[in-house]
Amino acid sequence: MKLGTKGRYAVMALVDLVETSSGQPKTLGDIAASQSISLSYLEQLFAKMRKRGVVVSVRGPGGGYKLSKPASETRLSDIILAVDEPIKTTRCAPDSGRGCGPQGEKCATHELWDALRQHILGFLAQVTLEDVVEGRAGSIVQMQRVDRATAA
Repeated sequence: MKLGTKGRYAVMALVDLVETSSGQPKTLGDIAASQSISLSYLEQLFAKMRKRGVVVSVRGPGGGYKLSKPASETRLSDIILAVDEPIKTTRCAPDSGRGCGPQGEKCATHELWDALRQHILGFLAQVTLEDVVEGRAGSIVQMQRVDRATAA
């Protein structure tokens, strides 16, 4: 399974933005310094997130970036998808209709790994930036376990 640096760094940067900015714009230089992420890399990530409507840029003195909607409404899946970070759990391309076998057939474990990818995306769609900042991301997993146990 692979989730690359684009998705991880984008989430880290936005958590930093929420934790330290009190809703005010924050410069990428400040985020880069506090998170030890390359400024040029952050510029690329924020450009993608701005295009997808995750963040907005504010010009002028005191400018920088801020979330386009509240942290309670900003889902991790929105961030990951905004920076074009695929969640790859199979050897073949997700949703391509072709498998990784020599004739394009799916391997015997394809459905298992693709189900894992779907589960990860579903989980990321349930977790907001506010959940991460408030330390609730782990409790979401616990609530899902309890819900499944009581449904059985």
